[in-house]
Amino acid sequence: MQHRTKAPEADALVGERYEVEVGPVAHGGHCIARHEGQVLFVRHALPGERVIAQVTEGGPDSRFLRADAVEILEASADRVEAPCPFSGPGKCGGCDWQHASPGAQRRLKVQVITEQLDRLAGLTPEDVGWNSTVEPVPGDKLPKGEVPAWRTRVQYAVDDDGRAGLRRHRSHDVEPVDRCLIAAPGISELGIESREWPGIASVEAIAATGSNDRQVILTPKPGGRLPLVELDRPVSVMRVDEQDGVHRVHGRGFVRERAEDRTWRVGSGGFWQVHTKAPDLLVEAVMQGLTPRKGETALDLYCGVGLFAGAIAERVGDTGAVLGIESGKRAVEDARHNLADLDRVRIEHGKVESVLPRTGITQADLIVLDPPRAGAGKSTVAHLASLGARRIAYVACDPAALARDIAYFATGGYRVRFLRAFDLFPMTHHVECVAVLEPVAKAS
Repeated sequence: MQHRTKAPEADALVGERYEVEVGPVAHGGHCIARHEGQVLFVRHALPGERVIAQVTEGGPDSRFLRADAVEILEASADRVEAPCPFSGPGKCGGCDWQHASPGAQRRLKVQVITEQLDRLAGLTPEDVGWNSTVEPVPGDKLPKGEVPAWRTRVQYAVDDDGRAGLRRHRSHDVEPVDRCLIAAPGISELGIESREWPGIASVEAIAATGSNDRQVILTPKPGGRLPLVELDRPVSVMRVDEQDGVHRVHGRGFVRERAEDRTWRVGSGGFWQVHTKAPDLLVEAVMQGLTPRKGETALDLYCGVGLFAGAIAERVGDTGAVLGIESGKRAVEDARHNLADLDRVRIEHGKVESVLPRTGITQADLIVLDPPRAGAGKSTVAHLASLGARRIAYVACDPAALARDIAYFATGGYRVRFLRAFDLFPMTHHVECVAVLEPVAKAS
């Protein structure tokens, strides 16, 4: 059953089939088509194709309809057979572009970023110093039909029969799977899919990069009891209670990650980039943009367990200073632990928009921010622009939020010096960007 709260008549067209010409890609993993003036957002299609689109959401009065391409009448040259047997209409909702060649996936993401920059910031790729490419991660550039196993954190849902699987698109229904192709080898080795999980609502599996640490986080159903966890590899086990608190059952309460020549403690399923190579790749891009100098002061906002703060601190030296701000209590504890050897780093707990004004900081040389998917927002951007930083590095997992915030920065006197985009989420519509900004006066 689809997860919606609309009146039944709002979905009166569900199941209807229309023959349509598929138009451009849209943000969110679908393409735009039209039928008798009605807009359809069609998944499992590619631009330029002619398909039979079956409506999955919407009615005659809806602003748009959602649909799946259930039959391909005229295929794009970019179409490939989906490598994953669980990908397709009505199946797993995790991957958006299994049916597109790797190069085509990156071109689609280029089109999305370009459209968002134009629509929300009024900028072209040339305006932001971007070469209009989404860079593949070294080692991920594979032939058609091969899927990079990149994902080090996978959230499995569990159906009523105790089978682990993944959610269908915009649904609470579970698609049981026997293997997730994009899961990193350390995830696949756990054998989550091969056993039953009675009384469990979800199973999150984590496989650290650079260590042998594995962690499984179990969320029981109301009244459910934890099963005896016997997986194919040793794991630490955590339990989520009804208030979303995470408790250690056995083993370590954290995993150890490696990046930037340091070991990072990440506890209780805390945030860490999910692609195996993302942390080092993003640090390299951010440091290239910021070019930290000895003695400078820096802010690392939404700092997580301290990855960028640590990288900057190493470069500004003993006479520099770095302040990190993070809202997650456990992440703050981890960041303080991870950077305890660097006296020039201070980590504060709380929301950026609340903590930063209380610090009394009126100037900073460098700023890096890696906000959640919604972006930093107008007021926070205005505050950051007032600090006079010579360089700002913005790490973004959502091109729409990035474009909106770039427009706010422009109002505050900053322009984008350059932008890079990375394909850190192959087979999905997601893309990671790093935008480096500087004051307009300096740029001119």
